[in-house]
Amino acid sequence: MRGKTNTLKYITLALLLTNGLLFSSCEKFVDIDKAPNQLPAADAFKEDGTATAAVLAMYSYYNTTGSLPYYTFAGGVEADDIQYTYTSSTPAMNELQQSTVNPNNGTVTSYLWIYPYGVIRQANLAIEGLKASTTLTSSVQAQLLGEAYFFRAFNYFYLVNYFGAVPLVLSSDVMETGNMPRTGTDSVWAQIISDLKAAEASLPAAYTGTLRTRINKYAASALLARAYLYREDWENAITYSTEVIAAGTYSLPVPDSAFVNISNEVILQYGTTNGYSFLGNNYRTSSSAGIPGFYLYPATANAFESGDKRRTAWVDSVISGTTTIYRINKYKLPTATAGNEYNVILRLAEQYLIRAEANAQLKNLDAAAADLNAVRTRAGLSNTTAATQDALLAAIAKERKLELFGEFAHRWFDLKRTGKVNEVIGAIKSSWVSTAALLPIPNTEIAKNKALKQNDGY
Repeated sequence: MRGKTNTLKYITLALLLTNGLLFSSCEKFVDIDKAPNQLPAADAFKEDGTATAAVLAMYSYYNTTGSLPYYTFAGGVEADDIQYTYTSSTPAMNELQQSTVNPNNGTVTSYLWIYPYGVIRQANLAIEGLKASTTLTSSVQAQLLGEAYFFRAFNYFYLVNYFGAVPLVLSSDVMETGNMPRTGTDSVWAQIISDLKAAEASLPAAYTGTLRTRINKYAASALLARAYLYREDWENAITYSTEVIAAGTYSLPVPDSAFVNISNEVILQYGTTNGYSFLGNNYRTSSSAGIPGFYLYPATANAFESGDKRRTAWVDSVISGTTTIYRINKYKLPTATAGNEYNVILRLAEQYLIRAEANAQLKNLDAAAADLNAVRTRAGLSNTTAATQDALLAAIAKERKLELFGEFAHRWFDLKRTGKVNEVIGAIKSSWVSTAALLPIPNTEIAKNKALKQNDGY
């Protein structure tokens, strides 16, 4: 298109460091001589080095690092998962905790809408440039395409779960996409699955670098398994979770070691220069007696069975006045200069629970129990006593709550997809109404795009 001036930022290792992210200690992914800060998009994908840098930029791109914490925190406080320390200066997060979100909520607007779409645009630029290039090494081109497809699918996964129908933007040209209406959820889910299949087909099984900080084939398989579970496609959920479990690459270490950056449970983690996670930074304090910004619901802390190693390893407590505050201790480091914890995006325990639930839904009860027991055994617990389909599904739901708390809104999405959200959240929030299960489309976006329509209840 004549006059088109889209640019794609790309980065060297030095810029990765100043942005606060690093993918593998003491290792460069690319060497770029005399690189300018920006290149025209078409030029960025002529050479392996610049193309690689352009895609690596998405890992540390400000919109990526800005969105990731709130993918966890927004859903966490909406559910019976994590609580937020109220302050008068943070009304946006207070609204989420009370499930009374205003369409002008700045946290929702920036971190859950604008930033994800920024990453999606970067992915679209990369997909367009990579597909058009005729000069890249084929293996490099395939891997980079797979990573870009994954980023697009990952962000649409959170958009559709938080908002429902959203504009399905598959082009980088804002003149074509700036006035798009919302696309039905079925179409958005179909695109997520299509992108993840394309990613899985393009990505290598082996990791690049010594730590699992770049997307590989099994990261795509793991997110595909989750997407199929949410869509109630039980057979495919089993197929893709089995790919990950059977890969021979992953295992379930003791809970205390699950979140260190060399954990064999990690399927995908985003690295940090100082070695501490944004989750640990919000769940822990530098004071051993400090109250963090986000902490665990007492009912969750008290739901563990006696002897559960996760309770010992992942939860501790402090006293504030007469109140016990249960702190999330999955990540141990609130800060560090050379820590050993990254942002864990995907891990193996979820795959066992996906396959367990899908098998239970298909009445493959022995298989479901076996996968549930794999997670329970790691936790130091005896095998489940659940023997019927209903009992197994209930046991798996409880195990998901206790295994995945404080991680990427799992509990919030589980309550919604299983039809339990009104029952559970209505019992703990006096202000709850069923339409609060979806967030409002930001008013600022509706003002810019008249084709957007607001969700019910707002």
